[in-house]
Amino acid sequence: MDTRWGMATDTGHRSVNEDAALAHPPVFAVADGMGGHARGDMASRSAVDALRELAEHAGAPLTAADVGAALTRAAEQIQATMAAEAGPDAIAGTTVAGAVRTEHAGEPAWLVLNVGDSRVYRLRGTTFEQVSVDHSLVQEMVDAGTLDPAAARTHPRRNIITRAVGTDLEVEADFFMLPAHPGDRLLMCTDGLVGELEDQEIAAVLTATADPAEAAAALVAQAVASGAEDNVTVVVVDTDDDADDHRSPSDRETPEPGT
Repeated sequence: MDTRWGMATDTGHRSVNEDAALAHPPVFAVADGMGGHARGDMASRSAVDALRELAEHAGAPLTAADVGAALTRAAEQIQATMAAEAGPDAIAGTTVAGAVRTEHAGEPAWLVLNVGDSRVYRLRGTTFEQVSVDHSLVQEMVDAGTLDPAAARTHPRRNIITRAVGTDLEVEADFFMLPAHPGDRLLMCTDGLVGELEDQEIAAVLTATADPAEAAAALVAQAVASGAEDNVTVVVVDTDDDADDHRSPSDRETPEPGT
């Protein structure tokens, strides 16, 4: 299974970018840190670093247990750093959403993961759908039937998440196994994107822009143009059947603020 990818990020109206991203086959991910500027940056990068290490040492097809162990190592690192720098009661954490290229029943597949409210979407033909399920207060309200899904985007408590990496040593991640079909496009994004753009706007950009690096840049640019009160980070990954793994020469494994 061959892949092409691109990624982009922007600080939005924030002074510091607490997002991080990874595109290191077979692992692709985004992370959105919390806990204050330096602490959020540290948390998101700890998660990305743990997943990068996993990618660099991947042998046999990776499993949910492999990814879960990497996220636990990230949580341990976050907590150790916070204890050393700010005391035992200091807290920082990060959301994580990603996709790992693997196999299922001998066939190419994507292992989708998420903790928190960063998201993974899939575009297949004209069907655009969210694969991950937010770990957030508003999602719990939607699931309970007390909040209309359309109102969730603008709810005043939409930024309250119920799971994160680093706030506890135990990491509770969700995993989804998707068959990998040629022509599929995966989108990983932090909530800065979905806070500014409706799903149909995101789908329109992904459908109209063939190159994944250009699609990632266009999504971030459109979110920034719409106001971007938060950091915005995007990874776009295409599944191909006739191309080697590659990325744009301008892409970096961890985008820097403003790129």
